[in-house]
Amino acid sequence: MSLLAGSRLGTYQIVAALGAGGMGEVYRATDTRLGRDVAVKILPPGVADDPERLARFEREARTIARLNHPNIVVIYGIEQIDRTWALVMELVEGQDLSHLIRPGGVPMSRVLELAVPLADALAAAHQRGVVHRDLKPANVMVTGDGHVKVLDFGLAKAMDWGTSDESTQTTPSPISTPGQVLGTIAYMAPEQVRGGSVDARSDLFSFGILLFELIAGRRPFGGPTSADLMSSILRDAPPALPSLRADVPADLARIVSRCLEKDPEHRMQSAKDVRNELEIVRRALDSGTVPSSGARHLIHVDTSADAPSIAVLPFANLGRDEADEYFADGITEDVIAQLCKVRTLKVISRSSVMPFKKREESVADIAARLQVATVLEGSVRRIGDRVRIVAQLIDPASGQHIWADTYDRQLTDIFAIQMDVALQIAAALKAELSPVERARIRREPTRDVQAYERYLRGRHCLVRFTPDEMRRALEYFNSAIERDPEFALAHTGIAMAYTELAESGTLGRGQARADALAAAARAIAIDPEFGEAYTARGHARQLFDYDWAGAEQDYKRALELSPNSADTYDFYGRLCYSLNRFDEAIALQERAHELDPLTHRVDLATALLRAGRFDQAARAAAAAVELDPHDPRAHATLGWALFKTGRTGEGIAGLERAVALLPSESLWQAQLGQAYALAGQTGNATAILERLQDSARPVPASSYHLAYVYIGLGDHERALDCLERAFAEGSGPLAGIKGSFLLAPLREHPRFRALLKRMNLE
Repeated sequence: MSLLAGSRLGTYQIVAALGAGGMGEVYRATDTRLGRDVAVKILPPGVADDPERLARFEREARTIARLNHPNIVVIYGIEQIDRTWALVMELVEGQDLSHLIRPGGVPMSRVLELAVPLADALAAAHQRGVVHRDLKPANVMVTGDGHVKVLDFGLAKAMDWGTSDESTQTTPSPISTPGQVLGTIAYMAPEQVRGGSVDARSDLFSFGILLFELIAGRRPFGGPTSADLMSSILRDAPPALPSLRADVPADLARIVSRCLEKDPEHRMQSAKDVRNELEIVRRALDSGTVPSSGARHLIHVDTSADAPSIAVLPFANLGRDEADEYFADGITEDVIAQLCKVRTLKVISRSSVMPFKKREESVADIAARLQVATVLEGSVRRIGDRVRIVAQLIDPASGQHIWADTYDRQLTDIFAIQMDVALQIAAALKAELSPVERARIRREPTRDVQAYERYLRGRHCLVRFTPDEMRRALEYFNSAIERDPEFALAHTGIAMAYTELAESGTLGRGQARADALAAAARAIAIDPEFGEAYTARGHARQLFDYDWAGAEQDYKRALELSPNSADTYDFYGRLCYSLNRFDEAIALQERAHELDPLTHRVDLATALLRAGRFDQAARAAAAAVELDPHDPRAHATLGWALFKTGRTGEGIAGLERAVALLPSESLWQAQLGQAYALAGQTGNATAILERLQDSARPVPASSYHLAYVYIGLGDHERALDCLERAFAEGSGPLAGIKGSFLLAPLREHPRFRALLKRMNLE
């Protein structure tokens, strides 16, 4: 039955529907007798219409109702109203755990904050003889203040009714019937999948899956169909957590592994033990004394180790023509792109390996800096229509070759060579490779070698990130498409080039938007399993349309297809901090930094700064300055972090250094102007404002940047004028407007909130 808002069910006034599933429809209601809000669950007809099942349900529900624990939802009573049976429960306001799980996982401290009380709730229930039987993220609520509440404890048995995702519905029958499958398949223990007997250790297996998902951002078992998923649970070993995330504490990885043992006898035997061990890990993490699994054996290679990782160093160009440098770089990038499709392999991104092109450091030193266990070296010699590629996988600790091969073939075989190198490396490192990943690696991007060469030239220009080079890149990409209109890589390059040109202010946003989105859509239509195309479309949706939901969907899909893409983690992290989802942003930026350790450190510092974690931001920014003393953004970020911790003079000095490094950029001048004003140096702030508004400037200052200075000077109306003008012009980093600490004084102003609404941020 479905109830309408405002209708009555006995003494309960229905307020709104909260959801529906195998265990019944749930409504928010007001208990008119006691004047409190409650959740009312209407029992399914299969329970309510069967006297024997109803009696069994009442017996089980009475047992569950006796549970008294702060992390278990309270059952107030069972009521019959006419022919309707309802379960009345505590109303929990918040969101279920599935909304907190993101690609790359939840920040480690947050994982423990959620896991410890959840294990505590299991322990309390198991002690009273109650087994959940359907533990999953949708049955764990997190309130607005972060409190964990477990729903539907024991109701799977009480109702004899399993819930299912994957569109697989169970049938009601006695709990003891052999062969019956209860619960949600993706979170079942092996004994549940087989229809065997279920006890508290089955909940621990489900808990292990849930904990794995919190840490890694993905489930340990999967498959395209329910049968495949069941087979995976029964037979597959879960991926080693350290191979998916480097900051997993060793003891936490061990706890998860023990929970996921197939045989209940080998599993952790009690939720109380799990809870106590998790608490020890949490205390160690809080004190800063816990080592991560990924911190061990960074250089020493053990092919049975938990964390296979690799850096593909730039392939040396041994050809006669130095102009073929683009070709050698292109081979490097494409091998990286192929390896990025292997979920269980940590692959360092292009940005962090290209600085080692001149090989001024030893392989062991490079591996240590990039925190990888193996290194791939190679060379390319191209003569006419033939190419010779030598590749060798090296153990940096011993200098020995793990694998090596030489390919002397026609240029038309270039994709087969790249495919073979990627598959050979995955095999040598014993990286788990699914059939789907293998098929993606085997897919050829084009059959036209000349189109591929033009694409490589375009990409060589694009990564230089200057307006002139990006225009040249567009010419090459369009030329490649003339040769092969079905070349998804080239269409994706066009989308990224137009987006970058618009973001830099070089190209009008109107035309850039249309061309970028059209190119990305074309790439996806050609190859729906090409991760970079989804990243390009997500970036364009975020920048041009403020389509946050659409962009997030694209980033998620991109990470499913290319789970080692540092750029996708970075863009996704920026989206999250633009929406004030700071914990997620930091986790995503940490993953981007792990995959691209020489590039994304400033982005991580920015996420920490926007989250108000100023001391952490200062440490991350200081490391970025040490890595590249000529990076103005690193100095500016460090300056603001210091300024916010009360070190005003040092903060201003950092911002002054950013301006000195790039005096033509209005962004750093405007930020320095705000800092001067906030520090009481209004004369200096006013002087900067006058310089930025000087009509003789070669490039006019962004209206968005001018707002910074006006805010510092306390002129909020003029600051809002600037922001509204920036929105109309499409200039400046508007996407980050909501959570910017530089704009904080405007947050409650009606004009600012109206602007947020126009940007789908309110």
